[in-house]
Amino acid sequence: MRFLGIDYGARRIGLSYGDELAVATPLPALTEADPEKRWAGLRAAVAQRRVTEFVLGYPLNMDDSVGFKAKEVDAFAAKLRAEFGLPIHLVDERLTSYEAESTIAKSRRRDVRASGIIDSRAATLILQDYFNQKFGVPPPVDDHG
Repeated sequence: MRFLGIDYGARRIGLSYGDELAVATPLPALTEADPEKRWAGLRAAVAQRRVTEFVLGYPLNMDDSVGFKAKEVDAFAAKLRAEFGLPIHLVDERLTSYEAESTIAKSRRRDVRASGIIDSRAATLILQDYFNQKFGVPPPVDDHG
């Protein structure tokens, strides 16, 4: 089992990796301006990590409806299927980018956003959510109460 977690965006694609240990680790985001170069970077990541399955963030609206962004992800998923023929698992990604961004100091967010770090952190959260659901890892205990 070799999973590639993906936070798809029209300008940047965040990536993460995980295997049978069920621990998601961020990878460098694909930030090339040219979509073909981003796709070539994705191909390279899939080959290098010998990926067997994709976990793709699915941006549902807060009311559970499928909006424009989710339709973009549907098109991206279709392209993944056509190119690689590997299983694709869609994971509700609502608020993952917000959660990933909240770990960055406000004064640094603009610079960091362009680097793709937030996108890959979001991909890591998406993949870890999938692992937690699939392997039954319990959510963290809040011991502040």
